Amino acid sequence: MEFWAYVPSLARGALVTAGITLAAIAIGAVSAFVAGIARVEGGRIAAAIALCYTEVFRGTSLLVQLFWFYYALPLVGLTLEPVATGVTVLALHVGAYGSEIVRGALNAVSPLQREAARALNFGRGHTLVHVVLPQAVVEMMPALGNLAIETLKLSSLVSLISITDLTFRAQAMRNLTLDSTTVYALTLIGYFAMSLVLMLALRLVERLVRRGAAFPKAAHA
Repeated sequence: MEFWAYVPSLARGALVTAGITLAAIAIGAVSAFVAGIARVEGGRIAAAIALCYTEVFRGTSLLVQLFWFYYALPLVGLTLEPVATGVTVLALHVGAYGSEIVRGALNAVSPLQREAARALNFGRGHTLVHVVLPQAVVEMMPALGNLAIETLKLSSLVSLISITDLTFRAQAMRNLTLDSTTVYALTLIGYFAMSLVLMLALRLVERLVRRGAAFPKAAHA
């Protein structure tokens, strides 16, 4: 097969990879913020639940998690489609790591900020949303951006539960043509291109977040 004959099939796989990655990042971000905030601002029960979630998904293999959700859950009556399984497991896995980033950023905000908010008679929720989080989000953006890139690379594992993503199609094409060099070179280029686009998008988001955080300071100056 010629070089360009591989591209259409790999491109379709790349679209699947991109969709799974973006969905996992979105859901994982929500999980990270919920668990991270629960660890810092929640009561004992909420903090304990968040800690258990974080440690279980950080302390076990993503590959085993995928297999457990895909092959073991149906045995207890809960069956998920392959794509739903891939997105769910990736999101939970990434959310567990992200929760530690969120927790660290929240704890990095000076306690004096909270004391000042209490002195102004701000409620706990108001203080979190309007005082602590705006400062913490700026600090956590670089680490969350790296985690998003890592999510894209980890998404290649979903090919093992029969999802026809970029890695799955590359492996199938390689088995058909035995042209390992060309097929896997194109696959590397595909992942690199998606990583580059994601990285640029995240840098734009980070710039907007920092600008938004700086604007109130400028306005009060």
